[in-house]
Amino acid sequence: MQKERKTRSLRMANMHIPSHILMSLWTLVAGFPIYLLIINSLKTKKAIYANPFGLPVEWTLDNYAGVVQGGNFFQYFGNSTLVVVVSLFMILFLGSLAAYALAHWKSKMSRAVYFFFLLGMMLPIKIATIRLLELMKVLGLLNTLWSLFLVYIAMGLPTSVFILTEFVRSLPRDLYEAAYIDGAKRSRIYYGIVLPLIKPALATVAIYNLVPIWNDLWFPLIFITHESKKTVLLAVTRLQGQYATDWPKVFALLTLSALPVIILYLSMSKQFVAGLTAGAVKG
Repeated sequence: MQKERKTRSLRMANMHIPSHILMSLWTLVAGFPIYLLIINSLKTKKAIYANPFGLPVEWTLDNYAGVVQGGNFFQYFGNSTLVVVVSLFMILFLGSLAAYALAHWKSKMSRAVYFFFLLGMMLPIKIATIRLLELMKVLGLLNTLWSLFLVYIAMGLPTSVFILTEFVRSLPRDLYEAAYIDGAKRSRIYYGIVLPLIKPALATVAIYNLVPIWNDLWFPLIFITHESKKTVLLAVTRLQGQYATDWPKVFALLTLSALPVIILYLSMSKQFVAGLTAGAVKG
């Protein structure tokens, strides 16, 4: 019996070898840009041009000190954080409300509204950049963070509604019936039952929208020109000149801007994986 178990375990291990090799290769491909980003942020200009792929001969933190002390880094970081927090909160709040309504609204009109949100996933919002610029100018929102709030909320709502609606539909109806019998109103059911049960889906939607909002350069570059309203990635353009670019500081600034996203992803990775797995099973 022991020999049979050993042979089975060996066979199972051999079956997983190709997948482990592929995952290892993918890890190297995905981690190589991060490696270049970090090591080049710890070099001088001459060291980068001399050997951009090797480890630094002389390690230095002057680039990080120059980024933090030489500019309005904390103001840029605060603007980016505020934009991400407000946009994600509204995406999750409005998306969960819409999902709760669409999951229990059985009519042709509800299907039309649901399909309208799906259209938002098919059409990239950047194709309407000129019209959005004209709209923000008419509303007087240029050079304000409100312009970014509205664009990012509109950009994230379709995905939020699509994912959360399926999760709300998968919840057992017995929970709603028991809540109705106890005299709970729809608002109480939403806050007390629906939201706690769809936390994995909310984490999935949050991480899915966090990266494109934080890393977006397109709309801040178009809507924001005032120095006090710039985001972190928009500040990178200040380090890029027409004839010369301070690459060590660029890498240092990009490294600092990537840290919050990496930390948040690592802290919410369990919820993210749980949301994806549950969506695959329930979808």
